[in-house]
Amino acid sequence: MKAARVACGCRYLLICALCLVDLLAMGAIIPSTLVGLLVEQNQNRVSLAGCLLQMFATHFLSSVESTLLLAMALDRYVAVCRPLRYKQLVGRRALAALTLFTVARSGAVMATLVGLAGSLRFCASRVIRHCYCDHMALVSLACGDTGPSAAAGVAVIACFVGVDIPLIVFSYLKILGAVMRAAAPGDERGKAFHTCGTHLMVMMVFYLVGSVTFLSHNLGLAIPTDANSAMGLLYILVPATANPLIYGVRTAQIRNGFCRLVGLADAAKVKAKVKAKVKAKAKVKAKVKAKVKVSPANTAVNTP
Repeated sequence: MKAARVACGCRYLLICALCLVDLLAMGAIIPSTLVGLLVEQNQNRVSLAGCLLQMFATHFLSSVESTLLLAMALDRYVAVCRPLRYKQLVGRRALAALTLFTVARSGAVMATLVGLAGSLRFCASRVIRHCYCDHMALVSLACGDTGPSAAAGVAVIACFVGVDIPLIVFSYLKILGAVMRAAAPGDERGKAFHTCGTHLMVMMVFYLVGSVTFLSHNLGLAIPTDANSAMGLLYILVPATANPLIYGVRTAQIRNGFCRLVGLADAAKVKAKVKAKVKAKAKVKAKVKAKVKVSPANTAVNTP
């Protein structure tokens, strides 16, 4: 029981951290996007320091989300495939190490990325063709040598996508293998495929679209401005919208807690009680009919 409580506690902390990061990421880009839509282009100005700050916040939070998705996949792998060692491998020390690793990796990589972008010279157009201060959208305006910044963009993809994606896919394949061996064909296998498939699809949107936006300048891809802006929004907003549904609503404890918070628990309890009463009445009627019904073979005829 204690190990189960530890498992649930760690999982809920990771889900809570993921939701918080998603909210902060949306808060970092939505205000500037709305301002850009409502205000004319000449009036929508931002300083270089403000642009770099938004760039750091956006990419830092995206990298933290990548680390959290990896941690959640490994957490599920240990819980399903190594349940007896879960308490040893996952606990306060592991969470503290994860926090330190996340801040150190994301902070160091994104600080280097933003520092290189801030050292560039901008002597031509200073209009960012994007709905927020994206790294490559800013670097493409520079008139000097952008080689170090482009190399830093590739290093970011290698550090996060090249490391996190293989480990996430490995974890889910191991989980599916364990479920296939343990569960009988039917609902349990279908539920496992549906859950893992949904997680992987959202992750693919996050990693694939993010990689394209980072590498478009390096690969020389002629992506239209509107399409590039749309992809920049997709890789942040789609996971931020889908993650609460995937990890929150579909978790029974979180769903019940949310219902109690908004006052829907009482209605759900009333419905459950009504259904239970209907089932109980149906069972009583079935028993009464079974007692009343008498087969002809067992009927005795009394003759005077």
